[in-house]
Amino acid sequence: MNLSNKVAVVTGGNSGIGYATAKELISQGARVIITGRRKEAIERAAQELGAIPFVADQSKLEDIHTLYEAVQGQFGQVDILFINAGITGENTLIAEATEANFDSVMDINFKGAYFTLSKFTPLLKDGASVVFLSSIVASTHQPKSSVYQASKAAVNSVAKTAAAELAPRKIRVNTVSPGPTKTAVLNKLNDDATAQHIWDHLSTLVPLKKVGIPEDVAKLVAYLCQDAASFITGADFVIDGGITI
Repeated sequence: MNLSNKVAVVTGGNSGIGYATAKELISQGARVIITGRRKEAIERAAQELGAIPFVADQSKLEDIHTLYEAVQGQFGQVDILFINAGITGENTLIAEATEANFDSVMDINFKGAYFTLSKFTPLLKDGASVVFLSSIVASTHQPKSSVYQASKAAVNSVAKTAAAELAPRKIRVNTVSPGPTKTAVLNKLNDDATAQHIWDHLSTLVPLKKVGIPEDVAKLVAYLCQDAASFITGADFVIDGGITI
């Protein structure tokens, strides 16, 4: 119970890495608020986890403010902030980019993440831990992924600046950058057989010959929130099975 009585906020906590991390934090004793855009999904996840649900869209500053007020009113301070919510957007070449896709990805992945930290900074307890979910794409340059890659590179930059700004309060800010991690994202775009084929192919590209699972990332995030990681800040932790070696 390394996080006993800690208050944690996890954005995008109704599925995938956010859900797994909320579950891990709760297992270590934390009280966890999870957010999501869909009321039914976030309430179902909260019931399964034993978390506190809150309907909020990270791309909307008014939702971030409402979340801030609710957490402040109920808990006063926050020990752990996991800024996880994000989308990949459309796969298009730069020459074929649309403003709608650019705005959608940046509003959630960058602007929303940025202002979540900005708004919650006064609520963070001295010695708190902030973790951004980034991605290995922040330092790769694959065609048809320019907007998503740029959004994560921006997050990495902001996290380092925040680590410097918040160090006097002993607040640590780090990023976690997964590689191929088996969430439901492919199943939403493909039938189950096709999705499994893609995962199987990805596993052949990873030196460890497997793809990650959300629980792998969750354990790393939880570690960064423990006292054992009290000397770690401004760092990016790649968890990709060696695919970027």
